[in-house]
Amino acid sequence: MPNPLLENHLLPPFASIQAEHVEPAISELIEISQRSIDNLLAANTDYSWDNLLAEIEEVEDNLTKAWSPVGHLNAVMNTDELRAAYNACLPLLSAHSTWMGQHQKLCAAYQQIADSDEFGNLELAKQTAITHALRDFKLAGVSLPEQDKKKYAEIKNRLSKLSSEFSDNVLDATNAWSKLVGEDDLTGLPETALAGAKQRAEQAGEEGYLINLEYPSFQPVITYCDNQALRQEVYQAFSTRASEQGPQAGQWDNSANIEEILTLRQELAVLLDFDNYAEVSLATKMAGSTKQVVDFLEQLAERTTEQAQQEWQELNAFALKEYGQDNLNAWDVAYYSEKMRISLFEISQEDIRPYLPAPRVLKGMFEVVNRLYSVDVTEVTGFESYHPDLRLFEVSRNGQAIARFYLDLYARPHKQGGAWMDDCRSRRHSQGSLQLPVAYLTCNFTPPVGDNPALLNDQELLTLFHEFGHGLHHMLTTQSVSAVSGINGVAWDAVELPSQFMENWCWEKEALAFISGHFETGTPLPEELLSKMLAAKNFHSAMAMVRQLEFSLFDFRLHMEWAKSDTLSIQELADEVRNQVAVVISPSWNRFQNSFSHIFGGGYAAGYYSYKWAEVLSADAFSKFEEDGIFNKETGASFQKNVLEMGGARDAMDSFVAFREREPDIEPLLRHCGISG
Repeated sequence: MPNPLLENHLLPPFASIQAEHVEPAISELIEISQRSIDNLLAANTDYSWDNLLAEIEEVEDNLTKAWSPVGHLNAVMNTDELRAAYNACLPLLSAHSTWMGQHQKLCAAYQQIADSDEFGNLELAKQTAITHALRDFKLAGVSLPEQDKKKYAEIKNRLSKLSSEFSDNVLDATNAWSKLVGEDDLTGLPETALAGAKQRAEQAGEEGYLINLEYPSFQPVITYCDNQALRQEVYQAFSTRASEQGPQAGQWDNSANIEEILTLRQELAVLLDFDNYAEVSLATKMAGSTKQVVDFLEQLAERTTEQAQQEWQELNAFALKEYGQDNLNAWDVAYYSEKMRISLFEISQEDIRPYLPAPRVLKGMFEVVNRLYSVDVTEVTGFESYHPDLRLFEVSRNGQAIARFYLDLYARPHKQGGAWMDDCRSRRHSQGSLQLPVAYLTCNFTPPVGDNPALLNDQELLTLFHEFGHGLHHMLTTQSVSAVSGINGVAWDAVELPSQFMENWCWEKEALAFISGHFETGTPLPEELLSKMLAAKNFHSAMAMVRQLEFSLFDFRLHMEWAKSDTLSIQELADEVRNQVAVVISPSWNRFQNSFSHIFGGGYAAGYYSYKWAEVLSADAFSKFEEDGIFNKETGASFQKNVLEMGGARDAMDSFVAFREREPDIEPLLRHCGISG
C-alpha cells in the first residue's frame, strides 16, 4: 500500500495516516532531500537562486508537508503509537537540520549568491531568505571545528527529545487527574459548567459530575465554586502537574528535564561563542540586547506595580468586608475577583456566554476581516478529517481562493491544552504553480452541551480572535518564498503583533453588534450588558500585567543566568522574580515551571517577553484605527500591505514604521489596559 505521507497532497491525508507510515516516510524524505542537495551542489559551481535554492526549497517543502500533519495529530489526537512514531522521528529531523546547517559547501554556495551581481536584482523576499540563511548557518555552528560540530549535533538531538518528553509529561499529568463529585460540591458554578461536568461524567460512564484539569473544567471551578477546599484541591493538582509536588508527586516529573534542557542550552550558547542562551535567542529577534529586554520588562513593571498592589489590597479588603475572608490564597483570587467584578459592574464573565454562541462568533469574525481586508471566508466540506470537531474553511478575494485553514475548537482528552496556530502549507511557487497557504487553528474551548451550540466567554472570544490573527498573518502573505512566507522568518518578538492586534475588535461596540447574538433569539448583546462589559474590561488589568511580567522575567533571567547554575536554583529564581513584581504570592509547592510548555516544550525559550513586546506594537498599531475608524478600509489595506503581506521578507521594525509612520510608543498599551502609572 502506498505511504500517504510520501504523496504530494493538496491537503493532509489525515484519515489515511497511520503511525506505521510515519518513520519510513520521514526517513525516505530526509534521504531524498540530502541526496538532492549534494547532487545540486555537485552539478554546478556557479550557483544561483534558480539552479540551487529554488530546488532545495522544493525538496525541503515536501519533507515539511509530510511532517506537518504528524506533528499536528500528535498534539490533537495523541495515542501511544503515534507518540512513539513522532518521537522516533525527532532525532532524524534534528540530525537533518544539523546536517544542513553545518554543510560548509552549501553555506559557501549561499555566500557566493549573496556576493554575486544577481543578488541585487533578486526580489526582497529572496534576498532576505539568503541573509537569514547565512545567519542561521552561523547559529548552526557551520564554522566550528569538527569535534564541536559533533557536540552541537548531539546537543540539538538531545534537546529535541527532552522538549518532546516535557510536553508528553504535561499532557499525561493533565489527563491523569480527575475527580467525580456531587452537585452539592459544585455550588456556585454556572449552568453551562455544570452541564459540561455532567456530560463528561456521562461520557466516562459515571453518574454525577466529573471535573478534570482541562481548562474548560479547571477555569469554572477555580472561578465560581463556593467549595474552597475543592478549589484548593483543583488548584494544587493543576499547579503541580509534572512535578515532585502535589497529588501526582514524582509521576511524569519534569524537574530533571528542565535542568538538563537549561544546561544543554547553555552549552550550546558557549559553543556558538555567546555568553548565555538568552543571547542566542535574541540573534533572531527585534530586541538588540539582553539589557534592552530586561530594561523593557522592568520599565513595564515600574509603571504597573503600584496599581497592581492597589488592586490586590482592594480585593483583600472586599473579600474581608463582604465575605469575612482574610488572607486570600492563590486558589481564592479568581473566585473573589469574580465576586468583586459582579459587585462593581453587575456583570459576570458568564453573563456574556449566551450572546457568544460559536457559530455566530465565527460568522462575525469573518465579517470583521471582510471589512478590514476585503476577503471572504466560506466553509469547505468533503475533506479528510481526524475528528468530527475538525472544520475546514477557504479564504478568497474576488472569488479567487487565496488560503485555507483548519479549525479545531474544543477541548477533549488526549489533546494538548492551550491554543495555537501552526503552519500546514506555506505560500510558495512550486513547479510553475502557486501553493496556497494552509493553517491549523487549534483551541480548547468548552464544547457544546446537548443540542445547544458552544457558548464562549469573553476570554475564549479573545483567544479565538488572537489565533485567527496569527492565521491571517500566515494566510494573507503575498510572499512566495517559503522561508519568509507568512509567519516564517518573522522576528519572534514581533510574531504576536497580528494576533494581539485582532483582539481589539472584541471590545468594539460596532463589531460586537454582529459578533454577538443570543443563541436562542439572535438578539445582539444588549446595550446595558455591553456597557457593563466595557466598564469591566480593565478590571484587575495591572494584576494581570504583572503576572505576565513574572513569567517573562523568570524565563529570560533563567536563560541569561543559567551559566551560574552552581549557585542558581530554579525555584529560588522563581521566588526572587515573584518578590520583585508579583502581588499574588504563590504557595511554596507551586511548580508552574514544570508545565511551562512555552519555554520548555515550545519555541519561546528566552522569548516569552515577546508577548509584551509585541503587545506594545499591537496597541500602537490599533491606535491608528482608533484615529481613523475601526473599519477604515484604507487603514486596513495599509496594515495588510505593510505587515500581513510582508511576512518575514522585511525587518519587523521597518514593517511597523511603514504602517505607523513612526517607531512604537508604549503609552497606547498602558492606556488600553487602563494603567495610569
